[in-house]
Amino acid sequence: MSVDAILEHTCGELPNPPLARWAAVFFTFFVLTLQISIAASQAFLAGAGIFYTAHLLRSRPRIAFMPIKIPLVLFCLLSLASSFAATNPTVAWFAVRKLVLFLIWLLAINLIVSARHLRRLLKGMFAVSLLTSLVAIVQFVIEYREVRTQHPGQVYHDLTSARIEGFMGHWMNFGGQQMLVFVFLATFLLLSKDGASHRENGNAGPESRISRFEFRVSPLWWAVFAFVTISIVLNFTRSVWLGCFLAGIYLVARWKSKVLWALPILLAVAYWGSPPLIRERIQHALHPTQEPALSIRLEMWGVAIKMIQAHPWLGVGPNNIEEVYDLYLPPGKSPERGYHNHLHDDFLQLGAERGLPCLASWVWLMVALGWFTWKIRQRLSAQRWIADAAFAALLAFLAEGCFEFNFGTSPVLMVFLFLTSTPFIAMHFVIADGSKKNGGDGVEPL
Repeated sequence: MSVDAILEHTCGELPNPPLARWAAVFFTFFVLTLQISIAASQAFLAGAGIFYTAHLLRSRPRIAFMPIKIPLVLFCLLSLASSFAATNPTVAWFAVRKLVLFLIWLLAINLIVSARHLRRLLKGMFAVSLLTSLVAIVQFVIEYREVRTQHPGQVYHDLTSARIEGFMGHWMNFGGQQMLVFVFLATFLLLSKDGASHRENGNAGPESRISRFEFRVSPLWWAVFAFVTISIVLNFTRSVWLGCFLAGIYLVARWKSKVLWALPILLAVAYWGSPPLIRERIQHALHPTQEPALSIRLEMWGVAIKMIQAHPWLGVGPNNIEEVYDLYLPPGKSPERGYHNHLHDDFLQLGAERGLPCLASWVWLMVALGWFTWKIRQRLSAQRWIADAAFAALLAFLAEGCFEFNFGTSPVLMVFLFLTSTPFIAMHFVIADGSKKNGGDGVEPL
């Protein structure tokens, strides 16, 4: 069997030009290693970028991109300007270099050219998430037994201080990634049948190419969903729980809105039926000044407001928060013990380190992403669930971002960028098919 035949069998249809084809292969490995290894996934992303750049130079194809170019360019330019004015420009450049990750949007749109390829990437992510969930659950069991044996009086403290992390090396990275996959998997289980009904009624319309998704809601996928959910619960990260909860409300409203009336009862039953550690974790959130993880956030947010007041235009500089943190504390007050490299809030972080104009451009970018995803949702039928999943993932990401700088966390940001590109990829298929039917070349940009 030839290499091309193997690629066709495993990935589905890939771009025809050889350089673009290999770029798509590298991008496939990038997606499938996102939850396993940061180094490997970024190496594959670099490979995809190199091959795609060579393809552009050689073939000069038309480039498609998401219709959010203006806020994205503005955000990047203002981030660069902030780095030049930073207290320590050297460390600022480490944060600015992450802007290259936005190439994920560009590569995804131009390298995923078939519904079967996208379908297998999503299925692959679900499968890898199952693997990471099982690893994390085993980590929890081992840690729980050790704590119960060695420190029986401080089980809650130890389990929440060093949480399960899967392959990611930190619980926030693991939790944020699992949250986004959880949202996509939940959307598939609840809403993909709507697409099937459209096809059965013969109303797929121009999305015929999209209808070749062959997901089937089997007990296997429900089992995967159960393990992913368990791993998120055992991760003990409340901002991740909040993101899943808000995304869940949106999905339930889309699935069966009448169920929302029973939601308070279901939440009460879930709370009182949950293990004591889960209830204790929730109860501590009601007393923020008494728990270090929350009280330090209150201190950080006060510092952020003072930074914004002192540097409203360009901020203190990317990655410079820790360098100047003590200067913005009340006189005579020492910082609370903990992590001060960032401010645990996307909005305050970007405003404090890059200035209010940059924060405004980022908010514009997120609103534009949600707006165009919503518009795509209205145009899709057979695979509308993809747009719903991306919109719910955006809600979850922003909700978690109120308590964590997830936008500055590369492992979570990379998953977010790929998953939020999927509705635009689906819409690109629709436009391409419509162009072909009208005698065009099938490569109209979004």
